[in-house]
Amino acid sequence: MPIDASLVGRAFPPTPVHAVTAESVAAFAASVGGAGGATVAPTYPIVVTFAALQDFLAAEELELSRIVHGDQRFRYHRPVAVGDELTAALTVTGLRSIGGNDIISTSSEIVDASGSVVCTATATLVHRGGV
Repeated sequence: MPIDASLVGRAFPPTPVHAVTAESVAAFAASVGGAGGATVAPTYPIVVTFAALQDFLAAEELELSRIVHGDQRFRYHRPVAVGDELTAALTVTGLRSIGGNDIISTSSEIVDASGSVVCTATATLVHRGGV
C-alpha cells in the first residue's frame, strides 16, 4: 500500500537524549571497522538519527525490513564531541512513488542539550512495495 502523501511536512517528536561517551564513540568506531579514539567519527550522528528513523517507522507502522537506505548526508554546524547530549527530530521532506516503491526524503535536526543545532542529517529511504 502506498504511503499517504500528506505525510510530507510532518515532524516527529525528538528522540530521547543520547549521551556521547568515550565508550559509545569507541563502540561505534569498532562497529564500522575503525580504531576507537578521542575523535568522534563524522558519521557518528547516525546513532541518534537511526533512533529518530525507528520512531518514525513505528509511528507510521512501516516495517524496517521493507526499507532500503538510499542516501545519507550530514551538514555540520559544529563537530560532535564526547560529553554532548544529543536529540534528533525527524521531518518528512518529500515523497514520491516509482515502480510501486515509495521514495521518502527525511531531514533530522540534531541538537545538543542547549538546543543548538549540531548537524542536520538528510536521508533518502526506499519503502519497497509489493509482497
